[in-house]
Amino acid sequence: MSRTKRAPWRGVAPATLDPNKPRLTTSAMIASLAAEGQRTSPAPFGRALVELGRTRPEIVGMTADLAKYTDLHVFAREYPDRFYQMGMAEQLLMLAAAGMAHEGFVPFVTTYAAFASRRTFDFISQGIAEEGLSVKICCALPGLTTGYGPSHQATEDIAIFRGMPDLTIIDPCDALDIEQAVPAIAAHDGPVYMRLLRGNVPLVLDEYDYSFELGKAKLLRDGTDALVISSGFMTMRALETAKLLEADRVSLAVLHVPTIKPLDTDTILREARRNGRLVIVAENHTVVGGLGEAVATAMLTAGVTPKFRQVALPDAFLDAGALPTLHDRYGISAEAMARTIRTWL
Repeated sequence: MSRTKRAPWRGVAPATLDPNKPRLTTSAMIASLAAEGQRTSPAPFGRALVELGRTRPEIVGMTADLAKYTDLHVFAREYPDRFYQMGMAEQLLMLAAAGMAHEGFVPFVTTYAAFASRRTFDFISQGIAEEGLSVKICCALPGLTTGYGPSHQATEDIAIFRGMPDLTIIDPCDALDIEQAVPAIAAHDGPVYMRLLRGNVPLVLDEYDYSFELGKAKLLRDGTDALVISSGFMTMRALETAKLLEADRVSLAVLHVPTIKPLDTDTILREARRNGRLVIVAENHTVVGGLGEAVATAMLTAGVTPKFRQVALPDAFLDAGALPTLHDRYGISAEAMARTIRTWL
């Protein structure tokens, strides 16, 4: 396939750019997901890990030359004797973390999601997951959170890891979610893969009386016309979309699913059965193999068959560029979501 011709959209409504709206520019590699003026919290992962380390001396931090770009440098400054820089050797990183876990430590391992899912899969499977070791793999740049293109866009990481037995998968929405997920996954006896937002991370869930619980989905707002089941920063987008659609008198419910595996099927099915609403899954991931397929399987298995749609990334290698432009192009900005949902109702 040429670089200028993309595969057709599969199951996801294509978004079109508004010609009257100027294209925004951002750093392609690391760009904040926060809108102008939005509240943010700096380095929530690093700060939460530092706080956890005060009472948990077995917590160690390990990375593959990416401490600064995963906010693990905050932990390294506070606990230099509990920080291990393994260099650009991700496979070695995973097996070294397995060795530390065998000795009673709880390693928090950071790298980019593309490297963990593609480059170290076999090492995680054989060295960590099969052994049931408490290694916490926390990876930046999940999905479309960098503009550097397919080499760093881990749009298929959840699909890759969902098939790995005994691996818990977490996709937090914002800074509050990350801060509360860190001690929760540390307390979990077993391996965890967590998608990670870094830098100045948006703060939105504190407005919804939210608290993270491992394995639990949370209804953030109710609505009568459609239910959005979402994970990661797409929950923030869903909440923004709900506000945009209020002007059209469209009532949108938002169910946040921070734990992808194990999936909270009880809550999802309860909400999907209500009122004959359109059910929409929104995720920062390819349409193949992620939350959308997990939710669809759960509903069909239980005989729950509402009208169903997905807001997700296409089954294609994505373009490089500024994140606001890319999010609009691939239909995961709030404005693009609102346009798409209007056509479905």
